[in-house]
Amino acid sequence: MGQLSNRIIAVLSESGFEEVELTEPVKRLKEEGATVHIISSKSGKIKAWDHDHWSIEVDVDKTISEANADDYNGLLLPGGVINPDQLRINEDALVFVKSFFADGKPVAAICHGPQTLINADVVQGRKLTSVKNISQDLINAGAIWSDEEVVVDQGLVTSRTPKDLPAFNDKIVEEFAEGVHEGQHA
Repeated sequence: MGQLSNRIIAVLSESGFEEVELTEPVKRLKEEGATVHIISSKSGKIKAWDHDHWSIEVDVDKTISEANADDYNGLLLPGGVINPDQLRINEDALVFVKSFFADGKPVAAICHGPQTLINADVVQGRKLTSVKNISQDLINAGAIWSDEEVVVDQGLVTSRTPKDLPAFNDKIVEEFAEGVHEGQHA
């Protein structure tokens, strides 16, 4: 029995996610016993981006309209340039993300993933990190940005790039295992 054997984690993504930023955390979550659902705006499959080309396809378990945040213990937002850019203009996705913060549930975002958090209006006053390309966007949205491999702020886990995945994966397991964080409320 892993640390997450009683946890169900939502992974919210569109096509254009950075492959390892979804596959590696999902692999680690499953190794720890979590049930993981890939959630997207459309059913079927979503396609990964691997550095500079399209790569694997991943099955979607539920669409955003079918998913209910109440059914999940935590949320993972993989990066990539295309994926968060699509999510941050999807009102259903933003409502889904906000639900996790409202309920104090742990949320993890890597690379460009925090762009979705900006549009969900949940970064004000929060310490986090991201790929440097969006650091100014986060600062402009009221976040306290820090250039570290992983930052944890009351159940919100963020990392910069795929090279930070070992630290990111360790922290998401820890935070998802801890569960609700009272300070997570947005």
